Amino acid sequence: MLEATLEGIGFWGNGLPDWDSACAWMRSGERALDPPARPSPQLLAANERRRAPATVAVALEAALAACHAADRDPATLPSVFTSNHGELSITDYMCATLAEDPYAISPTRFHNSVHNAAAGYWTIGAGTHAAATAISAGDHSFAQGLLEALAQLHAGEPAVLLVAYDGSATGPLADVSPSEGLLGAALVLSRSACAGLPTLKLRLHAQAPAAALPQPDAGPLMQLYAANAMSPLLPLLQALAMDQDTLWMPAGGEQWLEIGISHE
Repeated sequence: MLEATLEGIGFWGNGLPDWDSACAWMRSGERALDPPARPSPQLLAANERRRAPATVAVALEAALAACHAADRDPATLPSVFTSNHGELSITDYMCATLAEDPYAISPTRFHNSVHNAAAGYWTIGAGTHAAATAISAGDHSFAQGLLEALAQLHAGEPAVLLVAYDGSATGPLADVSPSEGLLGAALVLSRSACAGLPTLKLRLHAQAPAAALPQPDAGPLMQLYAANAMSPLLPLLQALAMDQDTLWMPAGGEQWLEIGISHE
């Protein structure tokens, strides 16, 4: 069993620009008036904020919010960034440009096309020399990112920042790798026991009991973000906000994560 204390949560989704807004939506159906169309991560200089792709912006916005909620210095935390697709709009641009006019490739967009772009922007913006890991595992990217973060804690890290995000797919890629909207969430996880903070306990199973399997379309966050490729993280956020104590999550192949949540 792997165990971690959840010190802070960051969130940004279309229409719900922070974790407080997400909790208000889940608990009472209230939504923010005139929310921003895109996050504007203050970790980056103004020029970098304008140039950064939407997935980088949402990842950094959620990451910084989680660090603030945990009262942790971003520069001190090793990080795990997980995303199904990275920035698919730039991937579509790259493929189309290479097919039609290869010499017109934008150097800026090229360097934003790599899957670990968000992790790279984070290390620069946070001024950190701590390790940054980038993970992709298809529909199980969040589950594998969570496992990686807790494995790092188990290996001796005092605290780890986990960031999960995905954006919209465009062009032909939308048919084979569908994703809509912009969604990002971040968790600061630690080995420090702290009264009043939730504790996550993970067990990996070869299969889950049928009665325990989650309903993938259940919950208020799913109403808004089910079409986003990072929607598998939503049941955990809903469980945290609604004080649920057990959650099962597919982790790839025949593997399932049993996640126990203590809210004390």
